[in-house]
Amino acid sequence: MGKYKIKTLNGISKTGLDKFGQNYEVGSDIDTPDGIILRSASLHETEFPGNLHCIARAGAGVNNIPVERCSEKGIVVFNTPGANANAVKELAVAAMLLSSRKIVEGINWARSLKGDDLPKQVEKGKAQFAGPEISGKRLGVIGLGAIGVMVANAAVNLEMEVYGYDPYISVDHAWGLSRAVKKANDLRKLFKHCDYITLHIPLTDETKHMLGKEAFAEMKEGVRIINLSRGELVNDEDIIDALGAGIVSEYVTDFPNEKLINVPGVIPVPHLGASTPESEDNCAVMAVMQLKDFLENGNIRNSVNFPACDMGVSIVKHRLTIAHKNIPKMLGQISAVLSEQGTNIANMINRSRGDYAYTMVDLEEEIIDENVKRIRNITGVLRVRVI
Repeated sequence: MGKYKIKTLNGISKTGLDKFGQNYEVGSDIDTPDGIILRSASLHETEFPGNLHCIARAGAGVNNIPVERCSEKGIVVFNTPGANANAVKELAVAAMLLSSRKIVEGINWARSLKGDDLPKQVEKGKAQFAGPEISGKRLGVIGLGAIGVMVANAAVNLEMEVYGYDPYISVDHAWGLSRAVKKANDLRKLFKHCDYITLHIPLTDETKHMLGKEAFAEMKEGVRIINLSRGELVNDEDIIDALGAGIVSEYVTDFPNEKLINVPGVIPVPHLGASTPESEDNCAVMAVMQLKDFLENGNIRNSVNFPACDMGVSIVKHRLTIAHKNIPKMLGQISAVLSEQGTNIANMINRSRGDYAYTMVDLEEEIIDENVKRIRNITGVLRVRVI
């Protein structure tokens, strides 16, 4: 088999790209790739070649990828949840301190001072930048995935009283959460009691503008909001009003825009959540290893549009993978084609996720081209690969 072709968009960490190895042709100028690896570049206007099998985002969010269009074409989209978790956790802790102690304002003021008596000016003017300590305060963490759990645990270690809200928390993340974190059964309780609120959830139709006028009306006066997840989780106009009314005292956002950039009380951070060399390396390595495992073995880990499916490394000569709609009688139709050929199935697995499903079949004999075409022509089949 020839080399797999991987197209890179954005600057991807060399530490990650080096993991591809000799059987891969990797570069930014490849026209017909088998896979794409990217960070923030937008693919919404991109026409995908027919041989594109997979896309990996070296990061958690996939708003720059047309996921539904990819799903309809059987293109598996990966992300790298947790790979940048520590970097975002550290920035979240910094954001709480920045929002409390008026550090940014104080630095800007100090740089404006002139004259030979700077120490005296500093002592005279420093009172205007006094702010509360975070120890003993209440923090509400909305979203207890990889990042949210780390933020909650770090806040516990900083002697904060932590409330966590996530109705969909996974078993693995629940195991990693400190026992000191209190469960908030609804957001109103969290809003009512917390001095700080930090968001660690994806942007969906349900979560867009989840912090808006109604939410701010429920919050404790003087609350500090930290948003390192997605800008659209917070309604810009409503938080500007809340800042003006004193309901929100500070808003730290990793997503500055023209509405927020000069608003008093807004601390605009230039999207630094994952901007550490360690995070970029971790995300790139994770993305590359997922692409390789999919292209070489058909296995799916951390896909946002197809189910997790893993049969390890095939011990037989041929592996068949089928991306298809999650509809009745699909397995029976696939099996019927293989049975007519007299091909023995050594192993088979099928998983579904919402409207889509994925089937892997290990065969002891090679499947003939005509039968591959027959499977492709089954209604609801999106893509067939023979590995």
